[in-house]
Amino acid sequence: MNAAPDAPPAAPTNDDVLRDPALYLNRELSQLDFNFRVLAQAQDPSVPLLERLRFLCISCTNLDEFFEIRAATVRHALDFGLPPGADGMSPATVLNRIHDRAAELVDAQYKCWNEVLRPGLAEAGVRVFGRDSWNARQTRWLRAYFRNEIMPVLSPLGLDPAHPFPKILNKSLNIVVVLKGKDAFGRAGHLAIVRAPRSLPRIIHLPQRVSGGENDFVLLSSVLSVFVDELFPGMEVKGSYQFRVTRNSEVVVDEEEVENLALALRDELVGRGYRPAVRLEIAHDCPKPIVRTLLQNFALPDNAVYPINGPVNLNRVIQVYDLVQRPELKYPAFTPRALRDSDAIFEKVADGDVLLHHPFDSFAPVHELIKQAAVDPEVLAIKQTLYRTGKDSAIVDALVQAARNGKDVTVVVELRARFDEDANLGVADRLQEAGAQVVYGVVGYKTHAKMLLIVRREGRKLRRYVHLGTGNYHSGTARAYTDIGLITADPDIGNDVHLLFQQLSGLAPTTKLKRLLQSPFTLHPGLIKKIEREARLAKAGKPARIIAKINAINEPRIIRALYAASQAGVRIDLIVRGACALRPGVPGISDNIRVRSIVGRFLEHSRLYWFGNDGAPELYCASADWLERNLLHRVETCFPILDKDLAARVFKEGLQNYLDDNCNAWELQADGHYVKLRPGDDPPHSAQGTLLAKV
Repeated sequence: MNAAPDAPPAAPTNDDVLRDPALYLNRELSQLDFNFRVLAQAQDPSVPLLERLRFLCISCTNLDEFFEIRAATVRHALDFGLPPGADGMSPATVLNRIHDRAAELVDAQYKCWNEVLRPGLAEAGVRVFGRDSWNARQTRWLRAYFRNEIMPVLSPLGLDPAHPFPKILNKSLNIVVVLKGKDAFGRAGHLAIVRAPRSLPRIIHLPQRVSGGENDFVLLSSVLSVFVDELFPGMEVKGSYQFRVTRNSEVVVDEEEVENLALALRDELVGRGYRPAVRLEIAHDCPKPIVRTLLQNFALPDNAVYPINGPVNLNRVIQVYDLVQRPELKYPAFTPRALRDSDAIFEKVADGDVLLHHPFDSFAPVHELIKQAAVDPEVLAIKQTLYRTGKDSAIVDALVQAARNGKDVTVVVELRARFDEDANLGVADRLQEAGAQVVYGVVGYKTHAKMLLIVRREGRKLRRYVHLGTGNYHSGTARAYTDIGLITADPDIGNDVHLLFQQLSGLAPTTKLKRLLQSPFTLHPGLIKKIEREARLAKAGKPARIIAKINAINEPRIIRALYAASQAGVRIDLIVRGACALRPGVPGISDNIRVRSIVGRFLEHSRLYWFGNDGAPELYCASADWLERNLLHRVETCFPILDKDLAARVFKEGLQNYLDDNCNAWELQADGHYVKLRPGDDPPHSAQGTLLAKV
């Protein structure tokens, strides 16, 4: 009896087609490309000279964080055999591609420093002297400085069986020294390590009487390299080479296994600086045997080393920006718009919603709202989320005062805010000592939402006042990041925020919200529904449009929904500052999608979603990017701008203005590369410049 013939294979569905790994860019490599765009600002002669230095240092600091978090995550995936992501690239392939691309970036950074910025600064009277350019007087002064200020705090360590390789702190400056001869105990010299304590300034400001200039500097690494022989009397220094190791800095706490998250996190932070290494930076002229020794000690492969032609801690040159008071070498100062009648903030908000577009609008009204609530006898309760606050936060001061004044103060402090964990532990302690109720959020979900709720008695009723934002409650970033904030007394929004705080501070069930979307529950499916609605409108021949401004996108289901909408004829514009896993411009798939990145004076940070909705547009602001972590594994808020005039303002200032930019915009091509847009025959238009001109 013959077996039944095999059934013919099923034809691939459109969803199968949209899962093709070729349609997805790698998130890590896309994030690296963002730093090339930051570096381009340092290379741009139209940018003030000290600002160019700042952009160079930002690109270096970003690269540090990239290795501490993103590259470390890929190495973790390799070690544990995790499967590839949507792009189909194995972790080993990604690590090799990271090395090659990061090496290009490092070469470009040091070329910019050595050949462009350092000579340009010297010509402008801001000199950073290399060790080969000191005159006799400067050398004498620096030798005395080394002996008096540096040498007393150094503890060089010779490497031998009794002195194994010392622990090297994450991103610390170190010198490996090659020695010849014998020490006082007759031990033959070979290698020694000199660690620079973090108490030492990385930039030394030379006195004008010594250097002849007001703004003359020397790097600590240069001083250590030149005078290191004084640490080894009677021995010959054959060579000295600076190096720096970058370590995995992702703090991991198994929240379900600990009884006290704060105590567990404190323990983890103690060891953060000595977690597994992910990158070795070393002087480019260091002999290969020494490089191999260091790689072996740090358990690093060959593709984790980066030869450096200059200071290994180039980002520390940012101190020159702060030390040099030369306004003509920096961006012109500006004063943000002040809110009228902010001294009676509750009455103003009761009259209508208040929209703040930072940094063009002052962050002071947010401070004022909490300050007035702290002392207002009619205010009964204040609830707030804190993700990053900065040092000496006026907001924390006001919350402390409110608690001491007898207000019911509840603060959700996200202890796991990356690199701010220690600061947030201090904030939590301070608030608790003042009598505030401190909540650490939800196990397994970072609280990234930015919410403030104030309950105030007005006559016989209680009224809720709410602030929602796309950025942190941090006055420093409010001057450097673009963000949108909304202060409202809308009852529906107030009730939604009240329910969200109940979820965070207790064990409230998932509750249907009337106005807000939230992660990890309704935001992700809500976005997909709105994208699919635009696709249906396009198929029906009706106007359909999507515009979104976000910091990053990699969530596969969102990307597939956007691809399907593009196929349906929806015109889609994405303004994505950093990593973008979506590949635009693929014929038949994403030819209706444009992706652009804006890099300018301020860090683009606002998240705005706009859906055409057949002539009844919806505009949302959010704390969430379109990343898997934000949409599925964090607590996030997405709030509508209900006032039509304010919605029109956000659209004009935050979306259309950025789509018109032809000065600071980069367009993502189908091959994954970015092309800088030029005005050409069109009038030049800078989105940030346009907003600054209105201040």
